[in-house]
Amino acid sequence: MTVEKGIWILSTAISLVLFYLLYSLWVVMNHFEGDPTQLPDQASVDAYMQSQRIEAEYHVRTGIFIQSLKFLGASDVQVSGYVWQHYEDGTHDPIKPAPGEIGFIFPERVDAANGVIEEAYRLREAGGELIGWYFEQTLRQTFDYADYPFDHKTVWVRFWPNGFQDKIMLVPDFAAYSKTGPKDIFGIDERIVIGTWERKNTYFDYKPSDLDTTLGLPRPAALAGLPELHYNFVVKRKFENAFIVHMVPLFVVATLLFGAVMTVTRREPLAARHDFSTSSVIGACSALFFVVLLAHVQLREGFSGSPVVYMEYFYFLMYFLLLAVAVNTYFFASEAMPSLKVIHYRDNLIPKAAFWPVVLASMVAITAYCIHVPS
Repeated sequence: MTVEKGIWILSTAISLVLFYLLYSLWVVMNHFEGDPTQLPDQASVDAYMQSQRIEAEYHVRTGIFIQSLKFLGASDVQVSGYVWQHYEDGTHDPIKPAPGEIGFIFPERVDAANGVIEEAYRLREAGGELIGWYFEQTLRQTFDYADYPFDHKTVWVRFWPNGFQDKIMLVPDFAAYSKTGPKDIFGIDERIVIGTWERKNTYFDYKPSDLDTTLGLPRPAALAGLPELHYNFVVKRKFENAFIVHMVPLFVVATLLFGAVMTVTRREPLAARHDFSTSSVIGACSALFFVVLLAHVQLREGFSGSPVVYMEYFYFLMYFLLLAVAVNTYFFASEAMPSLKVIHYRDNLIPKAAFWPVVLASMVAITAYCIHVPS
């Protein structure tokens, strides 16, 4: 076995191991852990209230059904559907909404003028009244895109009771759903179309109120002492779409760079056959640079205002490779710095054989960093 053949076999073996390691890390990034705060039944709600020592004057059963959901940008999501509440005769008379009034507030809604919240039905039931509203609202939330394209999004509908003077506690109407277990998907249309996302989970939970003001009321607002009811809808990005749009072009660029490195030689027959010249390789690197740059700009525009996302690191890696290939070609062809044996050894063999191991090792390092460093 020749030295060159042995180096190429070693390069191939290292590349395969690194590719398997990269795939394993991608599986880890793609895994989603359920939220431990979710409330699957009334018993969990009662236990939560007891543990937090929550005392409310009224408990109003509240439910939601989502018919459509659409991401309008990096922080806005448009939601439509129905919200209903149960009001018991005698108990809830002081807080029951009159016809045309609303029994809840979406504190995170934006563009309220174009939104809709209107009463859809008001029905008598045993011992009380059921009131339902149809809504179309745009909610503004903060989403984390650091793991793109392996990111999960938790879209929540945050409820406030429409009564600040009374200590009203909104509780989930579990009886309105067939199943509300930790892994069940409920409260959303099964035929909902959400584009590049897929449904993963839904659940209710409570979050502490961040209200630090009296809202000008003569006594502290009741909302400040009570947790807020959230209906959460977890979606996972479809990796295939992002892979085709971003990873495939980067892989093609990396392959073209590898091809350019393989043409670097001092052997006259090979140089003539491949039409090798320093200017041709550097020119190819320049052209590929603008291809990568335009793709990077397109990606960044989709996450304007967000920190660097996982996929962007691969663009930074590609910039480094483009520069490294151009510098390697210049030093090799000009026979500059003859002390750099790593470049001149056996007709630039080491840079050629090390190309894919370096690329894959960098991708593994980037992925491991993004997994273990909090965003």
